Amino acid sequence: MCADRRERGTTASGSSSPVALLADPVDVGLDPRRLNLLTERVRIEVEGGPLPSAQIALARAGRLVLFETYGDSTPQTRYVLQSASRPIVASIVWKLMGEGLLAAGERVADIIPEFGTNGKDVVTVEQVLTHTAGFPLAPLGWPQMLDRGQRLAAMSKWRLTFEPGSRLEFHLTSAAWVIAEIVERRTGSTLAQYLREEIAEPLGLSLELGVPQERHADDVAPFVSIDPPDTGATVDPWGPWFPSKPEILAAGEPSHSLVGTARDVALHYQALFHSGRWTPTAVTDGIRPRLTMHPQGYSAQPNPLTMGLFVVVAGTLPGAYLPATGSAETFGHGGAPCQVSFMDPVTQVSFAFLTNGYPLSGYDESPRGVARRTNIANLAADVLADASADAVADRP
Repeated sequence: MCADRRERGTTASGSSSPVALLADPVDVGLDPRRLNLLTERVRIEVEGGPLPSAQIALARAGRLVLFETYGDSTPQTRYVLQSASRPIVASIVWKLMGEGLLAAGERVADIIPEFGTNGKDVVTVEQVLTHTAGFPLAPLGWPQMLDRGQRLAAMSKWRLTFEPGSRLEFHLTSAAWVIAEIVERRTGSTLAQYLREEIAEPLGLSLELGVPQERHADDVAPFVSIDPPDTGATVDPWGPWFPSKPEILAAGEPSHSLVGTARDVALHYQALFHSGRWTPTAVTDGIRPRLTMHPQGYSAQPNPLTMGLFVVVAGTLPGAYLPATGSAETFGHGGAPCQVSFMDPVTQVSFAFLTNGYPLSGYDESPRGVARRTNIANLAADVLADASADAVADRP
């Protein structure tokens, strides 16, 4: 039987409050000592490091095992997920594909005729989902993003900067706006509505897109600069600090503005395999490696990345977003400033690390920031009680 453990969130004052039952790590094949190493590693970054707060959550085989908060955070605090939200957006697309409402090989212009201008008529859904569609920095700003007609008008003006399919360059916001319109064309619901009605509410998660400004102060962690005040650096207005503005977060840019807790993210990954809301073939196809390329442009990484459908897949080159200690099937996505989220289908471990401590540049690529992200991800992936190859190969 599982011990009566509860989620505990440590507040800035040091108090903690029970939230919900957690599975005993031993009952789901995890090593409590390894979990303690993970939690202490995160605690150091808040209590003895630069981060104002953090949350971590870990689950296995459909059950939440760990959910802890540090610093100025509670179990109800939600974080702006940045690019770590892409697997959630991806899951909406996979759900439509599993229901026969969408196919990766379709041309976007056949779904959104307004999009098919300036040579973009050849762009496929798969190219949009793998960041190879050819319009990585196509503009769509505030307040135009609030109006569907203006969004479509912007899409019709977009031009290709490279031949679709020829290179990998992260479409920072443009791909997700196209995905959002595809979802609305095929379901009649906006992306935010679909997320709420088909995923968040049925699964009991607090994931949300487009949080009204009047609710920000109540449960969304504010962005906090971790740079010393005398560095002379300034905030990058078009980088990760962009959704720190209440009006931008409320507008619901779908690639970076989702909010949720670490618990939400870890359990969403588990739901892909255990809730019955996704067909297994659709999830398998979504995480199937489609290409491995060296990223170009604004978000270039030092090593090639392997892409599934709007998620990064470990393959043999896990790179900066995924743990090196997971299986080749591990998938997910990191997010600014140094957030981590992934699922390993082989071990059935899912994990999320969220924080609101941002350098003024938005990305924490300092040696300490890279070490933080890498170490936390690797510790989270290496929590099995028996990490032998035979034990991992036999899925529970």
